[in-house]
Amino acid sequence: MSREYDVIIVGGGPAGIFAALELVERTGKILIIEKGKNLAERFCPSKNKHIPCIKCKPCSIVCGWGGAGAFSDGKLTLSPEVGGFLDEYISKDRLHKRIRYVDDLYLRFGAPEKVYGDDEETITGIEKKAILADLRLIPSRIRHLGSGRTLEILEAMKEHLERKGVEVSIGSACEELLVKNGEAVGVRLSGGEVFTGKYIIVGPGREGSEWMVAEGKRLGLKTTVNPVDIGVRVELPAEVMEPLTAVVYESKFIYYSRSFEDRVRTFCMCPHGEVVVENNDGLITVNGHSHAHKKTGNTNFALLVSKNFTEPFKEPITYGRYVAGLANLLGGGVIVQRLGDLQAGRRSNPERLKKGLVVPTLKEATPGDLSLVLPYRHLLAIMEMLEAMEVIAPGVNSRNTLLYGVEVKFYSSRLNLSSCLETEIPRLFAVGDGAGVTRGLMQASISGVIVGNEIKKRLNS
Repeated sequence: MSREYDVIIVGGGPAGIFAALELVERTGKILIIEKGKNLAERFCPSKNKHIPCIKCKPCSIVCGWGGAGAFSDGKLTLSPEVGGFLDEYISKDRLHKRIRYVDDLYLRFGAPEKVYGDDEETITGIEKKAILADLRLIPSRIRHLGSGRTLEILEAMKEHLERKGVEVSIGSACEELLVKNGEAVGVRLSGGEVFTGKYIIVGPGREGSEWMVAEGKRLGLKTTVNPVDIGVRVELPAEVMEPLTAVVYESKFIYYSRSFEDRVRTFCMCPHGEVVVENNDGLITVNGHSHAHKKTGNTNFALLVSKNFTEPFKEPITYGRYVAGLANLLGGGVIVQRLGDLQAGRRSNPERLKKGLVVPTLKEATPGDLSLVLPYRHLLAIMEMLEAMEVIAPGVNSRNTLLYGVEVKFYSSRLNLSSCLETEIPRLFAVGDGAGVTRGLMQASISGVIVGNEIKKRLNS
């Protein structure tokens, strides 16, 4: 490996990958540093052997080529309304254009042609029903990659970049960002190696967010605290959601609770999918997948309550970890409860689960009582949201519906960035979820394109 580059990219997730894709055709030497493993080597020992988490460093579920999104459901949301805050940095018109541009790139590397959400007449009907239930539907077109196909696409991108001369250093952790005379000049790896670059792009993902915050503080960069989303994953028969999922695939509804006016939203709807465990550095949380090549009889989705904290509290991630930790403490991991049991004020047990109509897809979840885990106002908001959703999808609020907890979405503190996502330190750019500006595959990918395009213009000027 060389020691000098035109561009150094920290993080091999979608933000870093798309920055490299944007730069590779007209830029000199590019280095991508990724502390995790290659896709083929990324696996979780505890999942395959059903043993407790052994806290691998780094965790292969969230680290490695493709980032945490490599094992996600692989949804590309073709709308500027969801997935991040990029509309605060560029205009809605530019964001629309970037969505089309990035979507075309995904298609080029193997994304399926089918797009959900184009039936305007049916969507209008759903919107009208939602209004009557105090719900707001955010219409959004979705291209679903699917767990499995997402891996294939990311591997194809890596092969393309390496053929074009991009150096990819797997298993290399960036320890320190180097600044000289007020400008970014390079990086120092954990092994002590130093690499210099004309431009540095930092995209460490959510797993690297704490490192990013620490580096920001060390370098004097200003940050804004983002909210934390805490809730449950709902699982029910696929037929209940079919009128919605057949049209829009992922229905994005927003509701404000009657009791506290807390914001509740649906997230990551997985038609005919399965509920899965996520291991975040030893903290066990829940998520959902829809696979590209296999289907179940259930649909699942998250209901998340968003909370913005005010002074003096500045640690929403710690708060989220604390709540999820209660579920781990009481259930040894993820807790599952029938909605009817929750409404009746009793815990679920194996016998009660067997009486239900929904067969859990997450077999290792422990039957229990989520009211002992979730804060009262979160639990109340979720139950109100389920009542509201009953109006547009009868059967959602059934006693047989399963609730898994806890699902937590940690959003990094947001750095103070320019319209081209440059930090207050010249030549240092921050992208993706780790910078706190995006919340998903599409906008993370777009953030990489924005920065790649800006650096390309500067290098070629």
